[in-house]
Amino acid sequence: MSDETSIESESDIEAAIRENHPALITYITAGDPSLEATKEYVEALDRGGSDLIELGLPFSEPIAEGPTIQAAINRALAAGTTPQAFFELVDDIETEAPLLVMTYYNMILQYGSEPDVRPFVERAAEAGLSGIIVPDLPAEESEPLRAACDEHGLDLVFIVAPTTEGERLETIMSQVSGFAYVQARLGTTGARANVSGATHDSLARLSEYDVPKAVGFGVSEGDHAAEIIEAGADGVIVGSALVDLIASSDEPGDAADTLEAKAAELKRGARRGAENEEDEEVAPEPEQP
Repeated sequence: MSDETSIESESDIEAAIRENHPALITYITAGDPSLEATKEYVEALDRGGSDLIELGLPFSEPIAEGPTIQAAINRALAAGTTPQAFFELVDDIETEAPLLVMTYYNMILQYGSEPDVRPFVERAAEAGLSGIIVPDLPAEESEPLRAACDEHGLDLVFIVAPTTEGERLETIMSQVSGFAYVQARLGTTGARANVSGATHDSLARLSEYDVPKAVGFGVSEGDHAAEIIEAGADGVIVGSALVDLIASSDEPGDAADTLEAKAAELKRGARRGAENEEDEEVAPEPEQP
């Protein structure tokens, strides 16, 4: 949102980003391969330097996800992960980093005894979650969920695609809180070998808005984090690369150690990008001949 419409006081999420700039935001799917393992993984990511942690609540039709996270969602559903079990997991997690839930609108709408977003939001707040990300909810249709989140003190994060501009961008930025989730490239989630050039264009397009901007979709290495922060982002979001590490580990304990180390690598990369950005800002003017 612009300066004129910014919220009066910072939420836990916005404060975590600004106070830990550049912020590392990590994602894993709850229940993959089990809820017990997820608790261990979240704590490992917290130790490794995550400033915010997104937990994916599995949904059977995850349209925004690539093959890596779709497979994780399938494993979590097969393991019996339900909304009730998810919230019980969150009840039991203690981290320095605020937690968000990422799920789909129908999961939120159908949580109560009748279609209504309020029971889900109330339970999320009760469990200690700080925000909600809903990839399939258009900002133009978000007022009921926005109102429920405001009532219970939760942020509602929207994804901004590389093609989003004009009136639609204004609508999204008038509804978003916590941070704007800047989609680095078109398509679904998934680790990539490089940073899309669209990232720089998107950050430039959003520069007039005061809400923090975090870039996701395709980030997998410390060098990616450095480049994104150097381009002007306030944070980087990493998901598929972490889910890949979980899938390739034989034991939950091994995965926890690997996740902690990966988070530390990504945080170092983000800090390196911030240092490079500062160096560019203070670079002296070249002498005139």
